Amino acid sequence: MIRIGLIRERKKLPDERVAFTPRQCTYIHANYPGIKIVVEPSPTRCYLDEEYAAEGIELTDDMSSCDILIGVKEVPVDFLKPGKTYFFFSHTKKKQEHNKGLMQVLISKRIRMIDYECLTYADEQRILGFGYYAGIVGAHNGLMAYGRKTGKYTLPAAHKVKDYEELLESYEHLKLPNIKIALTGSGKVATGVLDVLARLDIEPVEPADFISHEYEYPVFTHLKGSSLYARKDNNLFHRDDFHANPQAYKCLFTSYVHQTDILMNGIYWDHDIARLFEKEDIRRKDWRISVISDITCDIDGSVPINVGSSTIADPVYGIDRVTTQKTAPYQNTGNVIDIMAVDNLPNELPRDASEYFGQHLEKYILPELLKSKSDILDRATICENGTLTSYYEYLSDYAY
Repeated sequence: MIRIGLIRERKKLPDERVAFTPRQCTYIHANYPGIKIVVEPSPTRCYLDEEYAAEGIELTDDMSSCDILIGVKEVPVDFLKPGKTYFFFSHTKKKQEHNKGLMQVLISKRIRMIDYECLTYADEQRILGFGYYAGIVGAHNGLMAYGRKTGKYTLPAAHKVKDYEELLESYEHLKLPNIKIALTGSGKVATGVLDVLARLDIEPVEPADFISHEYEYPVFTHLKGSSLYARKDNNLFHRDDFHANPQAYKCLFTSYVHQTDILMNGIYWDHDIARLFEKEDIRRKDWRISVISDITCDIDGSVPINVGSSTIADPVYGIDRVTTQKTAPYQNTGNVIDIMAVDNLPNELPRDASEYFGQHLEKYILPELLKSKSDILDRATICENGTLTSYYEYLSDYAY
């Protein structure tokens, strides 16, 4: 019997999401006889302790008897239990400086760290993530910011509605102006954005038409692959080559800035990939973008004027186009770009996001736990027994 503990989120600000909902726990007990789930009580979780108790799920403050401890965000180092197996988003695979101490404690406490972000198929396609709901909330927040900035319409904050269904009700009678939106990215984040754009009757157009035409109704173009990147030497795009040699490619996004009102950024980015634009580009006379929803939220990353994460309560800040300094948002003067940079967007719809995540965790990962050997789990194990695994030896100068 594998005993799994759903741990309380302790990172500040506390996250309301959870890996399994109460009903999902009941389903797991009925269909996975080799697994038992217990829940650590939490005053901040989106599903109340009473909802788990009503499903007959054991609640206990003592997680010491659990084989596996499952959370969502990083566990504060003082609460990491030596020798246990943990699942959570550790945010260490890119050598994130703010989590260097966490990585070193994972090693010193001989913890097996299985990172959700690293759970992939053999072709490197990710299995789990909250990206779909990040895309939904990021699209909504970008549109909400534009409406507030221009005064042309209003939308409620996502975290103030009960769930996604109620959020959709706010779209029923909303008629948007003839705005132009550029969406970047091709993963689950983009899928969530596309869902919102479809619900709002925002019409898709080809990149070439987006650049050359104005419209009497709201439109968007989806920029990915060859519409967003090209080799520096021959202007061609090959997917496999791009992934193998991203430094050989330039980004084409600056071709769209004179025809874009809102940028919704959902691309995966690291330091070898060209930014969407550079800071000095925002001073261009033909710069049109007034709102950027940086859903992937890499500080000083693909959106170089992302100068730090914002919060759910205060999701938007302004960037002065002349000084490139942070300023007050919602100024409809043409001199300020509003940046939406919330780094925990799915937490605005925590019940929906938790249910979505738990479905995938149950279907694709729990069966792997019951195998004697799992390549999927091995590939996602950053460290174990006090050392980095072979997949993550590149973290040596960061982890020890």
